[in-house]
Amino acid sequence: MENYILTHAHIDNYAIYLKAGERAGTTVEKYLRDIRAFAGWLAGKPVTKEVAAQYKTFLSDQGQTPATVNAKLSAINGLFRFLGWEDCRVKFLKIQRRVFRESSKDLTRMEYQRLVETAQSLGREWLALAMEAICATGIRVSELCYITVEAVTAGWADVALKGKIRTILLPRKLIRKLRKYAQKQKIASGAIFCAEDGVPFTRFQIWRAMKSLCEAAGVEPSKVFPHNLRHLFAAAFYRSTRDIVKLADVLGHSSINTTRIYLMTTGAEHVRCLDRLRLVS
Repeated sequence: MENYILTHAHIDNYAIYLKAGERAGTTVEKYLRDIRAFAGWLAGKPVTKEVAAQYKTFLSDQGQTPATVNAKLSAINGLFRFLGWEDCRVKFLKIQRRVFRESSKDLTRMEYQRLVETAQSLGREWLALAMEAICATGIRVSELCYITVEAVTAGWADVALKGKIRTILLPRKLIRKLRKYAQKQKIASGAIFCAEDGVPFTRFQIWRAMKSLCEAAGVEPSKVFPHNLRHLFAAAFYRSTRDIVKLADVLGHSSINTTRIYLMTTGAEHVRCLDRLRLVS
């Protein structure tokens, strides 16, 4: 088996490849971050399958969750595939699919409403409306830039991400609130959620702004992040329609298996379901 030396040029070329493949910017950043961490751990040692397997053990020994370890291995295996180092790829940790999610990360409708009300009471109208736009449509936080004045006028937004374009319909009440906000801020065209310089808010800016509401809203910080608004939308949409195929289309998922993750109940709900079976005398 051949030994390989991982260089900065390899990583730079892989970055170009990922960007050319129109991967989301946050995805590219994460892959490169994980790969650079692996390169730092290598400290110049040759790359072999055995060394890559040792890194997998190292990550596990650090106490990182199996899902986190596998995510990092995915980035590294992708690099190996790109470089033609197929014999260095390592297997993922085997994880049995969970049938419920952790209650500590489950944002309820009431908690969401408290976050919106808190943002409004603090005079942060843009944040309250941004959270409502994500939660009412199911878009990703990175797609918020597609909520434009033109989209509000049309009643829908064309979202382009991951090489796909999908149309997101906007609820009528949301349209009225967005139109009123745009007029108030004197935004005549383009993205509605943007800073004073006209540049759309970044994913990190919205994440940080949401975290700043936690204490005042009385919501655990572990539950407060933009993607949880998308999860709340998915749960509400499915309860209303019972149509997982349509939900997958709305969320922009290529696989229904991904959509299923969004519909997992909490552990407490799962226990209540088991109790209703009445199989213990």
